[in-house]
Amino acid sequence: MHRIGILSDTHGLLRPEVLKALDGCEAILHAGDINRQEIIDQLSIIAPVYVVRGNNDKEWAEHIPFFLDFTLCGLHIYMTHKKKDLPRDVSNYDLVVYGHSHRYEQGEVGGTVLINPGSCGPRRFHQDITLALADIEAQTHQIAIHRIDIPHKTERQDGGHDSLSSKKITLETISQPDIDKVIRLIKKKKGVDEIAAQMGMERGFAEQICRLYLTHPGVTAEGIMTKMGL
Repeated sequence: MHRIGILSDTHGLLRPEVLKALDGCEAILHAGDINRQEIIDQLSIIAPVYVVRGNNDKEWAEHIPFFLDFTLCGLHIYMTHKKKDLPRDVSNYDLVVYGHSHRYEQGEVGGTVLINPGSCGPRRFHQDITLALADIEAQTHQIAIHRIDIPHKTERQDGGHDSLSSKKITLETISQPDIDKVIRLIKKKKGVDEIAAQMGMERGFAEQICRLYLTHPGVTAEGIMTKMGL
């Protein structure tokens, strides 16, 4: 029996519960919106990582492909971030993985298993925090998908770098006035660390907002929220 971890939309956050669920996997598939290289580095400690680039993965991820077509554990696998970018005909694949919506989806089309593991990063609105594990039978290559739900109450409160939940401003709570304030701080030549501390947000989150503002001249707070998928 082979076990593969499937996740997406971590958005800069790797919860300890996610790392625990992935322990023992032979490989990990990440369907994009990673937000920083450190996420891949942490996952690579557990197992080889197959990753595609999401719409929020900007300059740092230029080396990451938008699509992957490969064989693993006897399975022909296709990966991309958005469901709309899947091939019209997926019949040549055993497993198709995508993300982006933050909503868990699982189905089968003509023998091809399709899976969106949802998001196990910062919780958005009232959506579930999920990932998936795939068990592959060594001889027949049959796939059994297991949905993993992480209870909301287990979010960390210790301020560690793998959690945004202890911070004052997160992807779930940020508002347009918050981003307006970040823009004002940028105009005052404040650095990312100072902005993060003053705003009460994780550094990677503050850096993402600053990068969007600096690389898109004239962008408004509303425009930044749109680009971040908020």
